[in-house]
Amino acid sequence: MIPRIEFEPTAPAPLDGIRVVDLSRLVAGNMVSLQLADQGAEVIKIEDPKIGDPLRAWRVNGLSLHWKVYARNKKSLAINLRPQAGRDALLDLLATSQVLIENYRPGTLEQMGLGPDVLHARNPGLVIVRITGFGQDGPYRDRPGFGTLVEAMSGFAAKNGYGDRPPVLPPLALADMVSGLYGAYAVMVAIRVVERGGPGQIIDLPLLEPMISVLGPEAASYRVSGEKPARTGSRSLTTSPRNVYATSDGRFIAISASIQAMAERLFRAIGRPDLIDDPRFRTNTDRVRNIDACDGIVAGWIAARTMADNMAVFEAAEVTATPIYEIDQLLDDPHVQARGVIVEAPDEEAGSVLMHNIIPRLSETPGKLRLPAPSLGQHTRTILESIGYDAARLAALTADGVIKEG
Repeated sequence: MIPRIEFEPTAPAPLDGIRVVDLSRLVAGNMVSLQLADQGAEVIKIEDPKIGDPLRAWRVNGLSLHWKVYARNKKSLAINLRPQAGRDALLDLLATSQVLIENYRPGTLEQMGLGPDVLHARNPGLVIVRITGFGQDGPYRDRPGFGTLVEAMSGFAAKNGYGDRPPVLPPLALADMVSGLYGAYAVMVAIRVVERGGPGQIIDLPLLEPMISVLGPEAASYRVSGEKPARTGSRSLTTSPRNVYATSDGRFIAISASIQAMAERLFRAIGRPDLIDDPRFRTNTDRVRNIDACDGIVAGWIAARTMADNMAVFEAAEVTATPIYEIDQLLDDPHVQARGVIVEAPDEEAGSVLMHNIIPRLSETPGKLRLPAPSLGQHTRTILESIGYDAARLAALTADGVIKEG
């Protein structure tokens, strides 16, 4: 069974005492702040009082499931930043914070009177994460920067899919996710600098560059070979056998025999030890050169057997093979359940919501699921009270439409 958890609002965590103000919208910024929130930082989402973070509008059967997962462990402050009173309140909050995350187009923060010079004058140790599509400078700095554009421009789509078909974009916000992980790492580096007496600084986090970085030595390979990477489906250009293979019962198995010993183990498992000394398959270079023949032999053996029969042989021989799971099969997997990789968390609207557990796992100071995703403006009053706003001032801001309480 999927483990069921209860939120623990007072659970200690490694980043207790770090306050993060998140001005971003949609995925990348929420991914940065999620990593920090899961490890104990107080993450305050600044949201438009009328519509909130647009991530709330991504609904499945009427439920904002993206928001429920990526806004867990965060607080919501609904405040209108157009009036000066709203910007003043934000400045007061940032004076007590360690991190600011924003994903406006370059120059927008400055136009609001909230540029890094203003912010660092109030709080010299503030770490400012600036997320864009293409960076704070360069010819493309002013272009809108959704992850889809970056996944196309980075070279990812050009090498993804099959050679006889169009390039394939990922079916998820891959560039945002990758950039979010880089961003969380950069925040911790910058906080470490401040802890050692250094200044707060600006983290220039475009979506494009992290996406390029995870594609491997593409530039180096092109310089050396003069060849552009081909789209090869699930095959690898560097190792063989490595592919997806169909079983007789309509399932699929993934195999990666990426080292010599594993390829030899696979050949023995399928009853073909003769392939180990076959000149076509003796080394990895030989196998890549003769990849069609190598794949054909492996695919033919797998196709004659069911998933269960294939996996019984491969597990006994310790071959690096695994079934390709659909989501229901993943949730039923005993390892996933035993490790609590996916947990069931209580939810007032849906009863409960499945979500991934805290990643990574620290042995002595593990992160905790402390708070469910907030309703719009749920923490407006308590946050502003924490920086000295009294009841009269809160009432005035509410009456003027500057803030909204959930």
